[in-house]
Amino acid sequence: MPRYRIDIEYDGRGYAGWQRQAADQHSIQAAIEKAIFAFTGEMVTIRGAGRTDAGVHAICQVVHVDLQKEMDPDKVMGALNAHLKIAGETVSALRAERVSEEFDARFSAKARHYLYVILNRRAPAALMGGNVWHVPRELDAEAMHEAAQRLLGKHDFTTFRSVQCQAASPEKTLDRLDVVRNGDLIEITTSARSFLHNQVRSMVGSLRRVGEGGWNADDLEAALKAADRSRCGQVAPADGLYLVRVDY
Repeated sequence: MPRYRIDIEYDGRGYAGWQRQAADQHSIQAAIEKAIFAFTGEMVTIRGAGRTDAGVHAICQVVHVDLQKEMDPDKVMGALNAHLKIAGETVSALRAERVSEEFDARFSAKARHYLYVILNRRAPAALMGGNVWHVPRELDAEAMHEAAQRLLGKHDFTTFRSVQCQAASPEKTLDRLDVVRNGDLIEITTSARSFLHNQVRSMVGSLRRVGEGGWNADDLEAALKAADRSRCGQVAPADGLYLVRVDY
């Protein structure tokens, strides 16, 4: 069976997350599978590189799918986009390519890159609502970045792990966690081979405490070393989180 890699962009608002849910819950995975059925007549199961939560967006999610018949990758992309548009989905296929059977969107991934965007101004978001976290109190992005460096490397990230996380181990290696101010926006970029459930949003929520002056870098490091979920700051909302890139 021919296997295709498809790079996907989506606005996570209005979806119950990436993973297929109960019939009454709208997921991104189910929307794509339904669109594929519309032009191939095949009931397929796609695999994604990351299981983003409800409300989380993707600039480039990667999926793979096995089809019964060989198709030109450009036609796969075009047909998929046509049926996603007809269905009114906020999902787009950016590109498609034929890959070997050894390629697995999830397990072949070597790194995942996320961006979190905070709108840091008094005025609420008129244009970016649902796509940023509005924090009206002024944040010190430099202090946030300095503190963030304490989280780099291999650690037990229990403090920044959802109680619903199903990962076998709380240990992860964080390769990058940068905080930069860009006008009214604070952009937090992070990279790792894989992340725990809610890890990025938990780290961002704790970094907000640093930015507001309630914590310093030592406090953030102490929360990490405590390996205690109760030591985590407010978990940042899904609105500002984007899966940006997956490396293979």
